[in-house]
Amino acid sequence: MISESHVIASLAELASLLEGRQGLFIRWSRDLDGDMANGGSRDALTGAELPGLSANPMDLEEWWGERPTRLWAARRLYDYSHLRRERGPGVRAWVLAGTEVGRGPDNEPLIRCTEVIGPVGDAVMREAATLVEGQDCRTWGPLDRARTT
Repeated sequence: MISESHVIASLAELASLLEGRQGLFIRWSRDLDGDMANGGSRDALTGAELPGLSANPMDLEEWWGERPTRLWAARRLYDYSHLRRERGPGVRAWVLAGTEVGRGPDNEPLIRCTEVIGPVGDAVMREAATLVEGQDCRTWGPLDRARTT
């Protein structure tokens, strides 16, 4: 069983991790043990097995420039926070280190996990939402594919 003893407790802690290394990803999961045992994800539309775990990259992009790493981390969490709501109770963000082994159907990285850093605490999710929603030119929301037709 994967240890939850090291919970990422603040955006500052997550930002420090991002400044110190490359190859970190966020994996949204209810059962990381099960995900790791399977070694890959499954395409929800077709059921196709994917060669790695779908994850969101956390590496800072060069174009981000001198903007705060804390804001980068907040946005990366916020962008996909709808996954907690859509996938139901118990889903949380996990910071993983890994290597990219392919791309999924939404062009997301598929990774082979080399290290579980830890889960992101609920307080960090609230901190991220507060920071992003407090930006002056906030015109985006969490990525959400729900449509009304």
